[in-house]
Amino acid sequence: MDIEILEDLGLTPSEIKVYMVLLETGTSHAGKIIEKTELQSSVTHRALLSLIKKGLVGYIQQGKHKVYSATEPEYFLQYIEAKKKRFEQLLPELKRKQTMMQKEETHTSMFKGKKGISEVYYKLISLSKGEFLTFGGSKETTDFMGLTWWKNMYIKRIANNLSQRHIASDEVLPYIGPFLKMKLTKMRFLPKQTFSQYQETAIINDYVAITIFADEGYCILIHNKNVADGYRKNFEVMWRLAKDKKELK
Repeated sequence: MDIEILEDLGLTPSEIKVYMVLLETGTSHAGKIIEKTELQSSVTHRALLSLIKKGLVGYIQQGKHKVYSATEPEYFLQYIEAKKKRFEQLLPELKRKQTMMQKEETHTSMFKGKKGISEVYYKLISLSKGEFLTFGGSKETTDFMGLTWWKNMYIKRIANNLSQRHIASDEVLPYIGPFLKMKLTKMRFLPKQTFSQYQETAIINDYVAITIFADEGYCILIHNKNVADGYRKNFEVMWRLAKDKKELK
């Protein structure tokens, strides 16, 4: 059973062990939980107290002892919803602080791995205004994330009513037929020697993302109006030089 999602929801490894034991046993006193989890007594009791505060474990008093039981697994949905509501209350203040910081200085972040790359692209295509400009892309960049991932990104962007112009290597033509037919999407092509095999650059509003699709994958996200405007001018020069699919025949 893949229980990694429980860590993503904020449970510690010891809390997960205790919760899983209670699901399996139904009810149990602390001694039995300690025996089955092989955790120290102090660790077990801290985990139980934390799970009780989170509403994931309850207990009844039987004489001098407490008998613990796990709440129904469906309660996690309420737990997630409660966290979501608390975060939504905090979000305006976080955005305010972010805006203040961005006005003061250039903000540059490094993201690693496919998960980090996905986070950056999702952020950019979720912006409600502007035009999404991208250049780069080769067979290697396509294979690195997989065609399904790229297709999902395009679908999400289009659902957000965000238009895109993309300049790619002509070597990807055999793979991207369906993308050329998508709405809010324009593509032109340059010879594969024009681009790095493993890099793509994306520009939207005041953001520039430079992604390396090699090794474990890296993405540098820059938030600066002047930098973005400079990359946008470079894009327009390449766009005028690039050719659409019909011109390549």
